[in-house]
Amino acid sequence: MPATSYNRGHPIVYNNGWRYLDNILVEADPDRPCVRCGKPLIAGRDACLGYIPNVISVCCGHGVEEGFIKFYG
Repeated sequence: MPATSYNRGHPIVYNNGWRYLDNILVEADPDRPCVRCGKPLIAGRDACLGYIPNVISVCCGHGVEEGFIKFYG
């Protein structure tokens, strides 16, 4: 059984590289928008969250799972 995951809410599968279910390589389509908000990444950040100071990592969950925020310290 192949490895599966999500990229911004889109199901992906590992098949000679991570690919969306429509067979497009994830790296070849870096601007695919989030399933939840419909926006692409902006400056490497989820557009729906924007910039949040003092944060190590943050994710909106992309409509797949609960979002999270990890603060410094």
